[in-house]
Amino acid sequence: MNWQQIQGQWKQLKGKVQEEWGELTDNELDQIAGQRDQLVGKLQEKYGYSKGEASRRVDEFADRL
Repeated sequence: MNWQQIQGQWKQLKGKVQEEWGELTDNELDQIAGQRDQLVGKLQEKYGYSKGEASRRVDEFADRL
């Protein structure tokens, strides 16, 4: 699934995102609002990933959808 599709279906996909990264709160997911860069940044903040690692994990997640 490409990121435009994810962004368009964000409300439906929030549960899957939260399953993958359980430390993200509902409020944070609402703030991210399907924006890839926002998700990458929040993963860096919450999980201590480097930007490259967070990006890779987000891309792998999108590929699995």
